[in-house]
Amino acid sequence: MNAKYVKRKSYLNFLQRHKDKPIIKVVSGVRRSGKSTLFLLFKQELIDSGVPENHIISVNFENMAFDELRDPQKLYRYLKKMTTEESMYYIFLDEIQHVQEFERVVDSLFLENNVDLYITGSNAYFLSGEIATLLSGRYVELAMLPLSFQEYVNWHKQNDRYKTDEAFFNDYLKSSFPYALFTDNDQELLEYLQGLYSTVVLNDIITRLSVQDVQVLEKVLATLFSTIGSLVNTNKLTNTLKSAGAAISNKTVEKYIAGILDSLIMYRAERYDIHGRQLLNSQEKYYVVDIGLRQLILRDHREDFGHIVENIVYLELLRRYQKVYVGKTKKYEVDFVAINDQQEITYYQVALTALDEQVLTRELRSLQSIDDQYPKYLLTLDQLNKTANYDGIKKMNVIDWLLQA
Repeated sequence: MNAKYVKRKSYLNFLQRHKDKPIIKVVSGVRRSGKSTLFLLFKQELIDSGVPENHIISVNFENMAFDELRDPQKLYRYLKKMTTEESMYYIFLDEIQHVQEFERVVDSLFLENNVDLYITGSNAYFLSGEIATLLSGRYVELAMLPLSFQEYVNWHKQNDRYKTDEAFFNDYLKSSFPYALFTDNDQELLEYLQGLYSTVVLNDIITRLSVQDVQVLEKVLATLFSTIGSLVNTNKLTNTLKSAGAAISNKTVEKYIAGILDSLIMYRAERYDIHGRQLLNSQEKYYVVDIGLRQLILRDHREDFGHIVENIVYLELLRRYQKVYVGKTKKYEVDFVAINDQQEITYYQVALTALDEQVLTRELRSLQSIDDQYPKYLLTLDQLNKTANYDGIKKMNVIDWLLQA
């Protein structure tokens, strides 16, 4: 099993930490990011630890065999019938957003002393609004992303596939979805990504938002994909789309962006006033969940490699920190302000290279303008002078940083 599947250590540790505790374990993430495989690996760990197989109950609501159980009453009766003994049962409900009023089922199962409950969903809105209010304080959420670069490299090495770290990084940019490991060539990978993209757009955006003009939605998506790492203003985005011939209003653009974010195909990084220690309402940056999807839609958009690397760094920061923002000082922008669960801050500036003195000066000045003592990093792809220290600002090679434990 280990050779076939990527063992997502940090995610498995999350499930182990909360195992048998009276709290609902929620795993969210874009489609095909590995949620079902994570459950498969965790269930094997349960079996290896001595849990009887008939005490592990799994329902995947994207499997037609369970279509009938999308009715909440039938699902609840089915699970109650399966959990008759006093000892613990481990229930895994995959893609639960397909169940009408699923929160009622989950809330009822939560009251049972012999149930340890795990659920997944492929969008953000399945735990929004009234549902989140009803389940408030009763669940912990694991926000799952596709493979990290470290996971990608480790899997290849476990399967006796060796390259330089730089070669691995170039391959990783083609896609970080787990299935990419098993494709034989770029064409097969593109076909897989096209199917994934179409599924997310159709099932998680168009259907939910009742989109009438699909072409306009796809223009919004393509525009956001093309502007990763750049500050986005909704009014300007609307005007850009109008100038390209799209009949669209600010309100519709905002609605589409909300649907895109809820599908988890993109993430929004809000701006943070470093000196005022508060969020700013104007402008934000957007990042795509997988660079391969961006290259699928923008086939010839290769000139902004710096923003691609910045996107990779942003996703890694999401894995390592509780909150990630775009920083703003009085004069300058800081690429990222990362805050951990202890409310400790780390600042990151990202550049392709800083070997040129003018570029180095420009990249350092935003970090130098911050007068606190929190750690500050300059991440580049430089191989020369890649571990310099500029009065406390540490320079690191991006690839080395990604491979850190």
